[in-house]
Amino acid sequence: MNINASIIDQQLSGIQDDIRDYAQAELNINQAEKLKSLAFVYLCVKVVLDLNFEETFDCLTEGGGDFGVDAIHLTEAIDGEFTVTLFQAKYKNNLLANSNFEENGINALINAIRHIFNPAAELGTINERLQVKVETARAMIRDGAIPRVRAIACNNGLRWNESTQAAIDRTGFGEQVIWEHVNHDYLIKLLQQIKNVNETLRLTGKAIVEDMNYSRVCIGRIPVTEIANLMEKHGERLLERNIRRYLGLHGNRVNEGIQETLHSNRSDNFYFFNNGLTIICSDFSYNALQSSDYQIKLENMQIVNGGQTCMTIFKTLQEMTQSNKPLPVDASVLVRIYKLPKDNDIVLQITQATNSQNPVDLKDLRANDEKQRTLEHSLILLGYQYRRKRIDAPPTTNEITADSAAEAILAIWRCAPHQAKVMSSEHFGKLYNTIFTDTLNGTQTIIAVLLHRIAENHRRRPDTDDPVFVRSGSHFIAMQMGKRLLATLNITLEQLNHLQFTKTKECIEQQGEQLFKKAVIDVEQALIALYGQRTLSRMQLAITFHRGDLITYLNEK
Repeated sequence: MNINASIIDQQLSGIQDDIRDYAQAELNINQAEKLKSLAFVYLCVKVVLDLNFEETFDCLTEGGGDFGVDAIHLTEAIDGEFTVTLFQAKYKNNLLANSNFEENGINALINAIRHIFNPAAELGTINERLQVKVETARAMIRDGAIPRVRAIACNNGLRWNESTQAAIDRTGFGEQVIWEHVNHDYLIKLLQQIKNVNETLRLTGKAIVEDMNYSRVCIGRIPVTEIANLMEKHGERLLERNIRRYLGLHGNRVNEGIQETLHSNRSDNFYFFNNGLTIICSDFSYNALQSSDYQIKLENMQIVNGGQTCMTIFKTLQEMTQSNKPLPVDASVLVRIYKLPKDNDIVLQITQATNSQNPVDLKDLRANDEKQRTLEHSLILLGYQYRRKRIDAPPTTNEITADSAAEAILAIWRCAPHQAKVMSSEHFGKLYNTIFTDTLNGTQTIIAVLLHRIAENHRRRPDTDDPVFVRSGSHFIAMQMGKRLLATLNITLEQLNHLQFTKTKECIEQQGEQLFKKAVIDVEQALIALYGQRTLSRMQLAITFHRGDLITYLNEK
């Protein structure tokens, strides 16, 4: 028995309990064997993509007609590109962990990639959860966005064999599709708790060291070979406070640029082409009598900015070593080392500020914001719990997560359902002050979430008489539900406060489904006004609900 495979197997027991009700209601899975297989897919998606419970479960497509895709995740389009991650999982109850990933699983993924990303290809019979995701991806392709695909094969065993690799090589997908293997060992590695990293960094050339505000700062240059050695020794433990997962060498322009420079004859200019690294630590020391080439001893170090750079350097130099290519020994990168007091807010501020040049998920960094604290207190007074910080457990009926609140508020009260749907990474970034205004209160937050839940429940489990667009237009429907609720109560949004909470909540409990059906009619009529009486394909619907065109027609309701 493999010890890591055994640990993962034990974890799946708890996960099955967490997802059992959702699996039955949304995927019609209740058999013990299938539930365990689903739990493994869930664990892989959650750990690899670092998602919360609801986001993870929304990715799952396992079941009949899944086209060989057990889970799918789409990012927003950034700089004309978007990433699609496909998961195919094979779980065996044999815990010896000595079986290769099955070739038929890889072949199924290859077939799925050939069809999903070709808008002209017929999909055949696939389940609705997958079809909505596929049509969304195709809609983005129609808009000119380029898909970058991660095909992830997950099992509790070994990587695929050479003949399977040959099948991958024959596809001709090139660098647009990257193939990854995730197994019990990889999952355990990611699930490990943060361990202190004490290390000595060897800088090159001159450096500046200054004591300020009871802290110490060092600014210097570090060879890329030193970074590669550091990553090989400690891996992702150095990146626990970094707010991005590694995006891979291919399909990310910045990382591809780093790799290209390291391979070129301009590697000695690498310092000028990169923004550098930011490292925090609890303490560092050095020989102040030296004038250059310091060896800096760090305690409890973490890389809070530059994780992509570090991983790309490590992967690139690893490939160059395997290919017997000379390493870029003259290449170096700027490094900023901060010895900080034990103040978590300062750490968060540095992490946020140094990562602000790229779109990132900031909800964890906003957790201690005064607006979030105030909202939490307001919800408690109304009998609800507000999850400002991420907790790895499904929310209960009386719990509201910060990201679900942001999505509901933006769609319903800010009348931006398209942004709620496709700009989730900016909910706690550029859109933060639009969503969490100074006038937002606990009642408005809870009511928005309750309405959004009704629309989302229909999206996940449509009634037999629900129209097709319910699967992709739930945010627009929720917006109309909010308008109709205020009209029913004869109040404005500004008047929706704690004094109206009980009455409003009772109205939703009694008339929520009626509000949903009326909102569906609103959206249906708006679609007719926009497109006429012609029947719309799922792809056309996906494109429509990614844009704001329909809002003009709904505002007339």
